[in-house]
Amino acid sequence: MVSSLPSTSKMLFVWATFSILVAVSELSRTKLEREALLQSGWWSNTTTANLTSDHCKWKGIICNKAGSIIWITLHNNETKRELHRFNFSCFPNLEHLNVWSDTLSGNIPPTITALSKLNYLHLSGNNLTGIIPKEIGSLRNLVTLDLSVNNLVGPIPSTIGHLRSLIYLSLEFNNLNGLLPQEIGNLKDLSSLSLRNNKLDGPIPSTLGHLTKLSILFLDSNQLNGSIPPEIGTANTLYFMELSSNKIQGTIPHELTQLTQLFFLNLSSNLLFGQIPTAIGRLYNLDHLELSYNKLSGPIPTGIGNCSNLEKLILSNNSLSGNIPVEIGKLQNLNLLDLRHNFINGTIPSQLGEMPSLTYLDISRNNLSGNIPNFLSGMSWMSFINLSYNHLEGEVDRYFINRYSLEAFIGNKGLCCEFCGLPHCTVTTLPATPPPNFNYKKKHRKTHILFVPVLTVPLLFAIIIAILCLFKRMKRDTKFNSTTTTTTKSGDVFSIWNFDGRIAYEDIIEATEDFDIKYCIGTGGYGSVYKAQLPSGKVVALKKLHRSESEEPTFNKSFQNEICVLSKLRHRNIVTLYGFCIHKKCMFLIYKYMERGSLFCALRNNGETSELNWTNRVNIIKGVAHALSYMHHNCTPSIVHRDISSNNILLNSELEAFVADFGTARLLNDDSSNRTIVAGTYGYIAPELAYTMVVTKKCDVYSFGVVVLEVLMGRHPQELLSSLSSSTDQNIMLIDVLDQRLLLPVDHTVVQDVVLASSIALACLHSEPRARPTMKRVSQVIDARRKIVPTPIHEITVAQLQKQEMFCVDDCDN
Repeated sequence: MVSSLPSTSKMLFVWATFSILVAVSELSRTKLEREALLQSGWWSNTTTANLTSDHCKWKGIICNKAGSIIWITLHNNETKRELHRFNFSCFPNLEHLNVWSDTLSGNIPPTITALSKLNYLHLSGNNLTGIIPKEIGSLRNLVTLDLSVNNLVGPIPSTIGHLRSLIYLSLEFNNLNGLLPQEIGNLKDLSSLSLRNNKLDGPIPSTLGHLTKLSILFLDSNQLNGSIPPEIGTANTLYFMELSSNKIQGTIPHELTQLTQLFFLNLSSNLLFGQIPTAIGRLYNLDHLELSYNKLSGPIPTGIGNCSNLEKLILSNNSLSGNIPVEIGKLQNLNLLDLRHNFINGTIPSQLGEMPSLTYLDISRNNLSGNIPNFLSGMSWMSFINLSYNHLEGEVDRYFINRYSLEAFIGNKGLCCEFCGLPHCTVTTLPATPPPNFNYKKKHRKTHILFVPVLTVPLLFAIIIAILCLFKRMKRDTKFNSTTTTTTKSGDVFSIWNFDGRIAYEDIIEATEDFDIKYCIGTGGYGSVYKAQLPSGKVVALKKLHRSESEEPTFNKSFQNEICVLSKLRHRNIVTLYGFCIHKKCMFLIYKYMERGSLFCALRNNGETSELNWTNRVNIIKGVAHALSYMHHNCTPSIVHRDISSNNILLNSELEAFVADFGTARLLNDDSSNRTIVAGTYGYIAPELAYTMVVTKKCDVYSFGVVVLEVLMGRHPQELLSSLSSSTDQNIMLIDVLDQRLLLPVDHTVVQDVVLASSIALACLHSEPRARPTMKRVSQVIDARRKIVPTPIHEITVAQLQKQEMFCVDDCDN
């Protein structure tokens, strides 16, 4: 009968039969997957008691439209799970497997290769044992492989070099041994490689130089030997390089100075010898340089002064000689200088007194000579000084010793002090007797006459600037006139008009015990921040300028700038300035205290992850957007912040965001070029500033985009930023970018908010400034009624968002 049917009918019959078979196969597949889930024991019986329930709705599971599982994420430690009980062959469509936080034990079976579509494997923080099977090299679609913080042993299989799509590889904190396979050099798209805290030995493969997209390299705390391969200098996208605590020998190759993107370099605790490369100054983006506990010799290169972004310089426990180069004084951002245990000689250069950010200085156990410079005792913001075991001489002020303890000065036979634990000063330590015709009183009086104007002029200048700013504010906005108050005897500093330095200063000194370090809650580019409870019970935050106005007038520019800018601003998402103090000993701003500190710290505190849920994160993004929109479009002239970063966004007890730190802010005038030196925090600065040096509102827009990604990812998006311009971003899924410590959003409104924020962030990061939206447009879009997201969140790619397929955030004005 079938044979008599027309050919068309035959085709329809075959197609119908095929469709039925496919449907039956899919039903069989989903049933097989559900059974495999139950047999794994990874889900509690209370969740899956009903075998007919939809397993796609189980915790941590996402399915495709056909009902097949593509995503598994589990990270609670209530249920102990065994990896070998999971039947990998039953999940041919699985793309994402994320099980972490001390829930998983057992070996990694070779059958894991059945997950042929897997692109994300994250089994970190468990109790996995055994070796990494060589079969793992068959997972050719892997983009992320994280087996860190387990108990894995044995070598890293050479087959790992087959994972050509890999961007992120972390095997840190295991017990792996053997050599680093040369085949790692085949991973041309690799952005992050972390093998720290294992027992790996042998040389560092020269093939690492092939990894031209590598941003992060962590090989520290192993037993690696041999020399640093010069080929590594060709990996010119390196941002973090950590090779400390190994047995690496030889000299520091000159080729390392070609890594001009380096932000962090640590080669400490090795067996390196020879001199520090003279071209070290090429690494102008360095924030942290640590070469301690080696056998380095020769002088400290003068080129170190070109590393203008350096904040920490640690060269201790070597055999360095020569003088402390005066060029170190150029490092205006340096807050830690550790040169102890070397053979450095000469005197302490006066240029160290020109470093406004320096809070930690250790130059002990060297061969330094001469007197202790007077400027050191005037650096009241210093939290630690150690000058012990040198050849220093002369009288030391008792107050100076009491501030840092006697141990900071011992071992210098020529030092003396009255009643402070050092030898008493004798007549021989005093200056020579003046000649008989020397009029001491006249000379002494003349000195004071000359000193007073030098002290007073910059002080008066700062006061005049502050008063002019405040007067301008009063003139522009008379409605605040009624809030002007007169300082009382107890010191009412809670008025923008109050600048009675004497009374405010006395209150603050009492509240902070003379700015004791225990009250310090942060240090910035030009000031330290203290928490203080005033006699009224009010808790405030104080930003104290690093250097006294009377000693160095140039350092008050940022102070005056912040007063001028903040006196113009009134917005619920901009930190409130209560008042300020200009005193001959110090200057400080008085802010409303933010209980939760900086956004940077909150994002990195795992204990606060549950509170920083998706809703709160979106609200933080909205708050910052509204503040910047107000500054750019509601102020005349417009105000550009120039240093938007997670460190400069503060959170109150309700996790509301407040933009802070206006020390580098700039008023934009239409008739000026707005050309400036580059200011801001590395990693947040708009790329065009490097060559145009022109400040625009679009510079803030770029920085805002970085912050938005940081909020959504839970970390700085350096890896993502480096891949956005390459073809690799075509394969990056949005869910792989989002903070893995949080479950994916389920509520439809929250999903829309997260997708919208992601789309806006990528639009703000456009390489062409004119293509970025204005903050006014961002603020409008983020508050507008959202479109329905047509695609499930687990199917959205970064490339789609980058093309703005989800939402239109195009520019609406200049």
